[in-house]
Amino acid sequence: MKKNTIVTTAKTVEDAIEIALKQLDANREEVEIDVVSRGKPGLLGLGSEEAEVRISIVDFGPDEVAGDVVKAVSHVLDNLLSQMGVDAVSTLRHAIGEDGGGPVFNVEGDDSGLLIGGRGETLRSLQFLVNFIANIQLGYRPNAIIDVGGYQERRKKSLQNMARNVSLNVAQSGRSVTLEPMTAYDRRLVHLALSDNPEVVTQSVGSGADRQIVVSPAGINE
Repeated sequence: MKKNTIVTTAKTVEDAIEIALKQLDANREEVEIDVVSRGKPGLLGLGSEEAEVRISIVDFGPDEVAGDVVKAVSHVLDNLLSQMGVDAVSTLRHAIGEDGGGPVFNVEGDDSGLLIGGRGETLRSLQFLVNFIANIQLGYRPNAIIDVGGYQERRKKSLQNMARNVSLNVAQSGRSVTLEPMTAYDRRLVHLALSDNPEVVTQSVGSGADRQIVVSPAGINE
């Protein structure tokens, strides 16, 4: 996959994106968008900073499947946002996920916060629906990731940091720690964060909404 990248600035992120799209003569589903800075309004115009974005047009080359997936997911996501009546737009962050998975889209806008819900439940429901509908159209699951204002990334880093701090406590004290109930998605992130730590082991206990992770010293059977 080859990329042609430019950096643009404007008063707002949306304006900077539109400028870049015009310069590249591309549509949103054809580019990856990295928001470098959201800018600052300043006080009475003083100390203001323009928003800055880095836009990469993606050439899938012979990999037509990846291109089809991005277009299908983008179409489904935009249609859902329109039908929900929320003031928000989607942009492609990565055509291929960091782990080699499906595309990663970010949603921004005045109403984007409504799409997150408690502990990200609404967002995960939106992600499931997007993948479900796109699966019907494509004939296979695209495994797309839908983020809102970078929430998923922030949540991921927060859980990873928490998991590492807990593992350090467990390794030093020699005592197991039971974490608060989590969703299946969050539990998976914690398990993955500690999977390479030789000093601790993790296991899920309980059922339903009360399912929790127990972090124990390695070699301890409970």
